[in-house]
Amino acid sequence: MPSYVNPEKCDGCKALDKTACQHICPNDLMVLNKATEKAYNRELDMCWECYNCVKICPVGAVEMRGYADFVPLGATVTPMRGSDAIMWTVKFRSGMIKRFKFPIRTTPEGAAVPDGGFETVADLNSHLLFTQPASTGLTELAKLK
Repeated sequence: MPSYVNPEKCDGCKALDKTACQHICPNDLMVLNKATEKAYNRELDMCWECYNCVKICPVGAVEMRGYADFVPLGATVTPMRGSDAIMWTVKFRSGMIKRFKFPIRTTPEGAAVPDGGFETVADLNSHLLFTQPASTGLTELAKLK
């Protein structure tokens, strides 16, 4: 299900030129209605369901139905972002509530090491994957004949 902005909760990020959900949406779907000063998803069928707008909304106005492999049918999922973690609240159809806390990435922008510190394979014709055999913990992998 695509994202939905609850107009009762949305404050349009205090009517700035660009809301937080507009800034983060990778498909440029979130827009601010200048007349109502509320954000909305302008093209629901193009939503990637990436949860970026849901996680960044400072007032929790953006909602999305959870995937079936994430929560059971009919449950709602609400994230609350802190400085070091995201607290996911799952409300089941029965009314039961469960919360899960997951840390967020704390690596400074531009400081991530793309190969994870492993030696990489330079030969593009090799049967090995990017960081093999080092990332497997083996010294050598079997070769195909």
